Amino acid sequence: MLRLRPYKACDAATIVSWIGDETAFRKWSADRFPAYPITAADLNRHYEAMADSDSFYEFTAFDGTGIVGHLIMRFTDEKKTVLRFGFVIVDAGKRRKGYGREMLELAIRYAFDILRVEKITLGVFENNEPAYRCYRAAGFQDVPGDERACYMIENEAWSCREMELTRGGIPSAEAERAE
Repeated sequence: MLRLRPYKACDAATIVSWIGDETAFRKWSADRFPAYPITAADLNRHYEAMADSDSFYEFTAFDGTGIVGHLIMRFTDEKKTVLRFGFVIVDAGKRRKGYGREMLELAIRYAFDILRVEKITLGVFENNEPAYRCYRAAGFQDVPGDERACYMIENEAWSCREMELTRGGIPSAEAERAE
């Protein structure tokens, strides 16, 4: 059974080990870190800079085998009704087995039930189809009329798709089976 807990500095080495190459690093971080490869110290420094914020949360997903995933949540508005997910990553050996969707579902429940947000947003590069499918499976929808942001990464223009999930938009298990 998968569970979420607050991130610990000792998680960093394992999390950064899941980033297999520079392209994966850029898809994961959207250039929020200056250099590849990222180190555990880099990740911890980034999170330490946010330590005094009551709008930034880091989580680690784990099961009986150890840590299997990671993501952050941050409020994007002063009223704290909109939350953004980021730095979503799953152990490379556990991908395409439902861990990402399950981790997202736990994070979604936390966001709606504990933090009481009205909407959750995230961005995903168009060249990251597995992540896009995972977000869709967890209930996220493309933002209608989204004007896609474009990032220059590895001397290429990468388009970023915006997705969201609203409090009333969580798909029921019955609706998912019908699709």
